[in-house]
Amino acid sequence: MADALALLAYDSVAAGLSAIDVMVKEAPVTVLEANLVEPGRFLILFSGGVAEVEASHRVAVERFSDALLADILLPMVHPALIAGLGGKEDRSPPDTLGVVEGKTVAHTLVAADRSLKDAQVRLAGIRVAVGLGGRAFYVVHGEQHDVEASVAAGATILEAAGTLHRTEIIARPHAEMVPWLLRTAPFKLGHL
Repeated sequence: MADALALLAYDSVAAGLSAIDVMVKEAPVTVLEANLVEPGRFLILFSGGVAEVEASHRVAVERFSDALLADILLPMVHPALIAGLGGKEDRSPPDTLGVVEGKTVAHTLVAADRSLKDAQVRLAGIRVAVGLGGRAFYVVHGEQHDVEASVAAGATILEAAGTLHRTEIIARPHAEMVPWLLRTAPFKLGHL
């Protein structure tokens, strides 16, 4: 069972690939994603038990500190966040939606974890990659007062880090809008 989540952002693909090798040799962790994200960063998201994630995080940070741009370590992460990063989305009919958009992936993950822990909401989904220019966003849903509390909690984290881009609360979203929620990017670089 995954109890912890970590992210490493490097300014080098070579350092990022080497960091993956060092991490998985250090402890049994699950790499959720490892790829390029604009602008020119190599992100690694991984999960596992708290002790294993802490050990892998520590060795990758120490070994490649010269290329490290950002890192987070979330022990006891909310389980919906890991599920959302794995592609699971909650498409149940929403009463109210809350959208939180951060300027960095790392801080947005911390904000999402706080949003999920501080209010009775469900994670509709999260996006951290293609087409966002290095930003990330997540969408929560539930009763309006819970969504407002959740969005406020996430916004507080992002504001403190100076990385809040925007938040929106959408009460009683129209059925025509809901299918557009969390759509994937329409273009892939290999096809342009």
